[in-house]
Amino acid sequence: MAKWLLVDGFNLAYRCFHAMPELTRADGFPTGALHGWVKSLWKLMDQEKPDSTLVFFDLGESADRVALHAEYKAQRAPMPDALRQQIEPLKVLTRAMGLAGIEQMGVESDDLLAAEAVRRATAGDEVVIVSSDKDFAQIVGELVVVMLPPPSANPRLGWRRLDAAGVVEKFGVPPGQIADYLALVGDTSDNIPGIDGVGPKTAAAWLSAWGSLEGVLAHAGELKPERFREKVAAEAGRLRVNLKLTTLNLGLPPVKPEWRTPQPAELVRLLEEFEMRSTAEEARRRYAVLPESREARASPGVQSELF
Repeated sequence: MAKWLLVDGFNLAYRCFHAMPELTRADGFPTGALHGWVKSLWKLMDQEKPDSTLVFFDLGESADRVALHAEYKAQRAPMPDALRQQIEPLKVLTRAMGLAGIEQMGVESDDLLAAEAVRRATAGDEVVIVSSDKDFAQIVGELVVVMLPPPSANPRLGWRRLDAAGVVEKFGVPPGQIADYLALVGDTSDNIPGIDGVGPKTAAAWLSAWGSLEGVLAHAGELKPERFREKVAAEAGRLRVNLKLTTLNLGLPPVKPEWRTPQPAELVRLLEEFEMRSTAEEARRRYAVLPESREARASPGVQSELF
């Protein structure tokens, strides 16, 4: 049984950007997200010791979801310019680390990652998903867990595992009902409106009683509080669209990684170029790069796909 670390790339990049101070190179080029990215990946690999690591990035929103709901994710602010400038350097550093990414135009990276996670778990492998995106809770199971990043308000909590019991504790429903739950309460991060006034406890109670969104709709006339009965019945069509939006697409074809090894000397050169001196020193120690010659021994480290 192999162990896979599947990283939600933009989710981690945003987290690093907001968690780190506004660090810059001497010429003003921002580097905060780069610092956080490299250190976070090292920490995760040290902690989880995966056999293989894949990093997933978006190249655009899901054409299928936008076709269903034109306002899907439309409320999101543009990526901050300081982070946008760091995305390509971030990918270059990732390549040098021997890690890499999978990205496909018109397909959300969440779907690519989820499909690969389920495929690997079905084959008997252990999967750790690195993301704070609640959508991934729907595929948590015996061999799939989500690794949540430290909360900004309390970073000392560190990285936390979300297993099936944790999903129930956090949302009030098991993984198999998460998509239905999100269809009812809505998902502000994706601009998916739920039923006005229906909160987590109400949605969880309905799903506990009726099992699924379709079960809730079939028993709309029995719902409590009674004020929601007509509203839920009237919104049945929109709720079914919501469920299509909140359900991860697990039917995508397998990804095709090109396995590579780390390039320690190149990594150190890049870190020095970005004036990330303490991180460069850590890279020298980690990969046994000789300061005098910048030569490196290839680490037995982690397999991954290259961008």
